[in-house]
Amino acid sequence: MRIRTLFAALAASILASGMVVAQGSLSIATGGTGGVYYPTGGAYAELVNEHLEDYTAAAEVTGASVENAGLIARGDSDIALALADTVYQAYTGTGNFGGDGQPPQLPNLRALGVAYANAVQLVTLEGSGIESLADLVGKRVSVGAPGSGTEVSAKTILEANGVTYDDFDEQRLNFNETAAALRDGQIDAGFWSVGPPTSSILDLATTRDIELVSITGEELENGLAASDVFAPYTIRAGTYPGVDEDVSTIGTPNVILVRAEMDDELAYAFLDALYANIDDVIAVHPSANDTTPELALSAAPIPLHPAAVQYYQDQGYDVPERLLPPQ
Repeated sequence: MRIRTLFAALAASILASGMVVAQGSLSIATGGTGGVYYPTGGAYAELVNEHLEDYTAAAEVTGASVENAGLIARGDSDIALALADTVYQAYTGTGNFGGDGQPPQLPNLRALGVAYANAVQLVTLEGSGIESLADLVGKRVSVGAPGSGTEVSAKTILEANGVTYDDFDEQRLNFNETAAALRDGQIDAGFWSVGPPTSSILDLATTRDIELVSITGEELENGLAASDVFAPYTIRAGTYPGVDEDVSTIGTPNVILVRAEMDDELAYAFLDALYANIDDVIAVHPSANDTTPELALSAAPIPLHPAAVQYYQDQGYDVPERLLPPQ
């Protein structure tokens, strides 16, 4: 109730003023150009440029989730996209964060919402003989770019099934590099954690016959048990050329990430612009069909920014207690 009282005047003033907020230039941290983060971040930047008076924004190419969490926590970027498992680990100081030689815990991270769900996509070429995670042993495998959520998810799922980097020749390549290496026969398989369809896999499928490896049965159960933010996901037949059957895998939500210190008016205004103009984001990439308040409130892995709490309440939603920011 205190949050609602605190922001009632704020919400009214933003809406009455046509979303005029303090002047500034915003950095939106995304990922590599071959994934979904970069075009989605570009669409967010356009929303800012068109609908938030006195603000400008630009999408920045980054190493994706792990790097983005640090950029936000330090204030080097203002808005970012990051995988929920990475965000949760960063916020709680678990997994790949907070230990010796690892990135520090980042308790000032906050969520504005959830953009869409990533699918872990294990891609190989037709005839490779790779039909399961176990078949990666002894192979050359790209696990994603260093500092990416793809590597976090891939490593978590592999280790849950008893497969470690010691069992294969790991390559840490971004999406475009992974596609090129598969095309040229330099690796045998590669992981993507991204909303399907993604351009780098689509491009690969135009020159090579690809296969997506299903994660099923015990491998699926082990993977799902390894993280609270994992969920079953089905890549529909026809998503990529030559992939004519549904593919079972694991999905992870993508968080719209900010820092706790973000200006309240800016956070509220950005959300208002995002949901009011979501069709413009969908036109850039269809994954934005999943950008809804319902997904935000069911799948966000860390507390919301206070202004986001107020926004969702103003739209008539009940915000779960687990998403309320610490006092």
